Parts: sequence; C-alpha cells; structure tokens
Amino acid sequence: MSEHNHGQAHAHVPANFNKAFAIGIALNIAFVAVEAFYGWKVNSLALLADAAHNLSDVAGLVLAWGGALASQLKPDARHTYGWQRGTIMAALINAILLLVAMGSLGWEAVQRLQTHEATEGWTVIGVAAVGIVVNTVTALLFMKDRKDDLNIRGAFLHMAADALVSVGVVLGGVLYLWKGWTWIDPV
Repeated sequence: MSEHNHGQAHAHVPANFNKAFAIGIALNIAFVAVEAFYGWKVNSLALLADAAHNLSDVAGLVLAWGGALASQLKPDARHTYGWQRGTIMAALINAILLLVAMGSLGWEAVQRLQTHEATEGWTVIGVAAVGIVVNTVTALLFMKDRKDDLNIRGAFLHMAADALVSVGVVLGGVLYLWKGWTWIDPV
C-alpha cells in the first residue's frame, strides 16, 4: 500500500448530521412561533427576547448545517483540502450572531427596566418550560461527535446553553408570581 493510499484509508469521515439539523431547525422554528405569540400576548420581554434569540438559533443551526455540508465537498483545484474550513467559518458566524442578539436584548431590557410593565407569570413559566424541552432535545441531537467537530460542538453547546436560559426564564416567572417584581421579566 502506498503512503497516499494509506492516508486515505484512515481519513476521518465526518458524521452525517442532516437529520439532526432538520429536526433541530423544525423544532426551534415551531417554538419561536409559540414563544413570540405568547410573549406578545402577555407582554413578556423575557419570552419575546428568548423568541428573538431562538430565531437567531435557527439561523445559527442553518449556518452550522451549511458548514457541515460544505465540509463534505470533495477537494478541487482551488480547494485542495476540500471545504473543511466551512465548519469553522459557520461556528465563527454563529458566535457573532449570538453576540449581536445578546446586545440587542440587553438594550431592550434596559429600556423595559424603566417602565415596570406587568406580565402573566404562569404563561411565562409554561412557555419557558417547553423551551427547556425543545432546547434539550435539540442539544442531544448533537451530542454524538461533539468532541471531534468544532461546528457540531458549537451547535451542542449553544442549544444546551439555551436550555439553561429557559430555566432562568422559568425561575424569573416563579419570582414574578411569588414577589410581584415587575423588574424581573426584563432582567
């Protein structure tokens, strides 16, 4: 066996996450619609902000999927190593989107802190609890091979962190109901 063939025999073949991406994107689009509707209905910045954040998650998952697909393209004259950098670029763009979303949400929260608007705590708790399930299921879809691929690791960590954010929104709803603190929703 020549050295060239030997290298090909041990080349790492990226796992196919097409089904995981499709399911994760579908779940998150449905959840964004539910969360935005109820956030608007009960005037909850926590739910509206999380819906906007989850919409950026959908964009991030689409980017990550595109990066994963690009990494599977065959090398050509211009891209002699193939498109392996596609996953790294997708992870970078995903991180930038997350930072922009966080900045926008922070700005809106500061504005809402000045108005002290009421919300419906039980609706916030119920919708956020659904968010915990959706984000956890989506994260679990990317658990396999998360240590071997930066792009898949980014998708996994992003969705796992979102599940924790939803836990925070549930706790905020509980505190709102318990103490009546109107400032807790924007925080």
